[in-house]
Amino acid sequence: MTKLVPLDVEPSFAPRENTAVAERLLEGNPFFKTWELDAAMAEAATWGKIRTGIWEATPGTNISIKGETFEFCHILSGVVEISEDGGKTHTFRAGDNFVMKPGFVGKWKTIETARKIFVIAS
Repeated sequence: MTKLVPLDVEPSFAPRENTAVAERLLEGNPFFKTWELDAAMAEAATWGKIRTGIWEATPGTNISIKGETFEFCHILSGVVEISEDGGKTHTFRAGDNFVMKPGFVGKWKTIETARKIFVIAS
């Protein structure tokens, strides 16, 4: 098994498709696509699994709850606004990066259809 995994930002296989869960939907009808590109068991820390992939969302607003999950995001295209409960709103565009740490609860608003690379440790 190789230890180097190039990430194709235009995967050739079909994504997993879904929508926001009803109890988390705040506005619009965002549609999500996820291409899981790699998964590995964590060798350190308390996380059991690390997943990497591409995720895409159409415009809408939903509640984001990370629970015990750590997520790094790199925005490839589109525009999103993310606000942590009780915190300020941040706008992210193509080229921007951010981390949502375990315990994050807030609003994810997709302004323009957005695509991101994600790395999730859970």
